[in-house]
Amino acid sequence: MQNIDQTARPLPAGELQTRMLNVARLATIGEMAAGIAHELNQPLTAIANYAQACERLLGRPAADLADCRQAMREITNQAVRASHIMRRLQTLARNQDLIRTSTDLDSLLRPIMGLVQSDARAHGVTCSLKIDPDLPKVTVDPVQIQHVILNLVRNGIEALDSIKGPRELLIGASPAGPGELEIAVSDTGPGLDPAGAERVFDPFFSTRKNATGLGLPISNTIIKAHGGSLGYRPNTPSGAVFYVRLAHDLIPA
Repeated sequence: MQNIDQTARPLPAGELQTRMLNVARLATIGEMAAGIAHELNQPLTAIANYAQACERLLGRPAADLADCRQAMREITNQAVRASHIMRRLQTLARNQDLIRTSTDLDSLLRPIMGLVQSDARAHGVTCSLKIDPDLPKVTVDPVQIQHVILNLVRNGIEALDSIKGPRELLIGASPAGPGELEIAVSDTGPGLDPAGAERVFDPFFSTRKNATGLGLPISNTIIKAHGGSLGYRPNTPSGAVFYVRLAHDLIPA
């Protein structure tokens, strides 16, 4: 009988990193499940309501076809809205190779704001986006950078769960110095103590209950692979700011 070697084949470093990135991305999406369900439920509820309205309108002796057409148009609009939500999820969850492209920060951040806003509302958090005008472009893999921002947003929302005051979160984009742009996620939560600030990017360290402690280290790996940096600073007067700094594309003279 032939012996079967059951020794696990060690994964190459690149393949292991890719698998960890995919697991982290799916974990982030899973943590946003409540907000995503709420976001998807809205167009589905609207579709059901407009369909019932069509049935009532068509049941009348002198049905108003103009009203029926309007209801049908709304059903189409809401179906397209639901499709867009699912497409955003599929894009974030899809396993894919690193594909870098030159993009502006508005095109990078605004597409994920629907998911961010729905997640924030589900936790009673006010979330806003502020992008400085006329920022240069960056050459990045959009899906990977979006994953990093979603992870920072999730951390901020969970930090705000523990406070009773204003629950506010801001995603901002601005110049950061010579040749760099900064994307910052700021919250009004409790922030980190000095010991936590020193260890926040260490693997398996987390201030959250039942957390893996891998979200920030993996995000740090993604940003370093883009030649950038991921950092933390206290917010003023309270809270935390996690920021991503990336080199921007050359600006034509």
